[in-house]
Amino acid sequence: MSNQEPPASLPKYLAEGLPKQDVSTLRDVREYVDALIEEHQQPLKAEELPDTAEPVARGSDASGTVVKEKVKCGDTTCKCASGDLADMHGPYLYRYYRKNGELTSEYVGKP
Repeated sequence: MSNQEPPASLPKYLAEGLPKQDVSTLRDVREYVDALIEEHQQPLKAEELPDTAEPVARGSDASGTVVKEKVKCGDTTCKCASGDLADMHGPYLYRYYRKNGELTSEYVGKP
């Protein structure tokens, strides 16, 4: 086993499983992880983002594209259901990226 401590963010099954792999498999894993990182860091084109999304400048460590976005809450009785930008909630920050070729978003916080 390795004397290296795995990052705290690494799931237990990976922290326990990776050290058991041979060098060839570890190289394959590294290649796969590098490809995933590349995919996640690709900026998205404006036409791929929701109409209410406004890209914001972020540090170079951010993956994907971070946007300010106004959203509907899903309650049909809420004024945001009108779709009028002035009535929508937010803005909130979301990060958009590709995962397995699909556009994915996650909440980042408030600006």
